[in-house]
Amino acid sequence: MLELVQFPWSPFCIVQRRILEFAGAKFRLRNIPNTDRTLVWKLTKQRTYQVPVLRDGARVVIETSDTSQCIADYLDHKFGLDLFPASTRGVQAVLSQHVEDEIEGLGFKLNDIHYMEFLPKREHLAFIRHKERKFGRGCIDQWRAHQDALLDGLAQKLAPFEQMLHTRPFLLADRPQFIDFDLYGMLANFLFSGHHRLPKQHPLLAQWHSKMARIKHRDLAH
Repeated sequence: MLELVQFPWSPFCIVQRRILEFAGAKFRLRNIPNTDRTLVWKLTKQRTYQVPVLRDGARVVIETSDTSQCIADYLDHKFGLDLFPASTRGVQAVLSQHVEDEIEGLGFKLNDIHYMEFLPKREHLAFIRHKERKFGRGCIDQWRAHQDALLDGLAQKLAPFEQMLHTRPFLLADRPQFIDFDLYGMLANFLFSGHHRLPKQHPLLAQWHSKMARIKHRDLAH
């Protein structure tokens, strides 16, 4: 059986989890503490400490770079999902870099300001230390103080995706491709704490998000 090693709130883990659900795959979730990557280090033979990690029997699949899509590509081939058609592969590569930088970069900050509600208390110190080593001392307090500006920025960054949905049900076609799952994962992370909603000025994106949360590959016309 497939197993996804993850943090439940991680946008990159949510992407792969939703693809597995879309595929109708039987899989297990292995949640690990954000503060202890020992299992990942062991499974990957010290190749990475990052999640997600996908186990398929004896095979372990990881991302090989910050912009790789190795896990999604593996699942695409395994289940015949057609997430990376040749006609849009290049466009998807450009869009996914934008999504995983601009959208994720705002969304995770808005989720992380509520970390005390979804992380066990024993992990709080290590979580803050990790964030401050990367983003500077007091970063979470700064994000909390400026969350209105972050929300406005996210709404602006999402405007092109709203426009894309004016003429089709999914971002690039009449069926979901990888970029749909990628954007879904970034937004699901933003929404994870339950304190935020998608921008009201983007109603098509809200409809798309609801559809992406439940769509299954078997329901698509082939």
